[in-house]
Amino acid sequence: MIKKIEHLGIAVQSIEKSISVFEKLLGKEMYKTEIVASESVKTAFIALGESKIELLQATDPSSSIAKFLSKNREGFHHLALEVEDLEFEIARLGKEGFVLIHETPKEGADNKKIAFLHPKSTNGILVELCEELS
Repeated sequence: MIKKIEHLGIAVQSIEKSISVFEKLLGKEMYKTEIVASESVKTAFIALGESKIELLQATDPSSSIAKFLSKNREGFHHLALEVEDLEFEIARLGKEGFVLIHETPKEGADNKKIAFLHPKSTNGILVELCEELS
C-alpha cells in the first residue's frame, strides 16, 4: 500500500547554495546531509509537514543526477512515495505493467530502502518507492 508522498527530489548543481535558498524559502533548517555512494549523490533533507524536500548533487560525472543536469536545468527530479511493503509494491507494479528500474530494493538515503520506476511508464515522472529500514 502506498502511504504518502515521502519527498520530492530536486537536482542541484551546488547543495550548499541550494540549502541556503530552501532554508530561506521554507523557514526551516535542513536536518540531514549524507552521501549515497551507490547513487553517486550527496543529499540534503528538509522536513515539510509529513513530507520532505530532498536536494541531490552529483558526486560523480557519470551519475544519474549529473546526466540529468547535463540535459536539464536544476529542478524537479523525482517523486518519492512511501510504501508499507516495498517488495510487494515492486511485484504488484511490475504485474501492472510499470517498467522497473530496480527489481529488488537497494539502500537509499535517509534510512530507506528504495526502488525506482522508469518515467516512460509513469507519464514522464521518475517515481521512487521507499520504505523505512528496520
